[in-house]
Amino acid sequence: MDQHQTKSDQVTLQELTQAIFSVNRHAKTATDPKYLYLLKRKALEKLVVEGKAKKVGLHFSRNPRNSRQQSDVLVSAGDYFFHMPPSKEDFDNLPHLGSLNQTYRNPKTHMALSQAKELLQKYVGVIPSTSNPQKKVTARNYQKPVFKRLGESYR
Repeated sequence: MDQHQTKSDQVTLQELTQAIFSVNRHAKTATDPKYLYLLKRKALEKLVVEGKAKKVGLHFSRNPRNSRQQSDVLVSAGDYFFHMPPSKEDFDNLPHLGSLNQTYRNPKTHMALSQAKELLQKYVGVIPSTSNPQKKVTARNYQKPVFKRLGESYR
């Protein structure tokens, strides 16, 4: 352990998987889930690279885009299973497991979204962008309606 690191800097696999679970759960209902899904994907990729998570295989997606058949990678990390988008290599290297088993559920966890985001941001080194495209409001000049007499042209 580096002398600049303290015990509080060390994050357990349990804490990371709970944070990923919490972020994933909130992303499913968020109005703009892109950042949350980015955090989840980056964290899972880093866990796989570090050998703390394992790509198990491919599943058919429950919600395919454009009504096309689509597959997701099933990743096992600690007591949890997650799905993430596949890479081209995943189709060559992983077995296809068919349809998702609906009977398995991840263990429930209660971690605040803010705490989970902070933990994952530190772990993967992703900084949230300060500009939120949804909050940008463009001022439009109000133009009064023009009323013409019946039969007159609007040009």
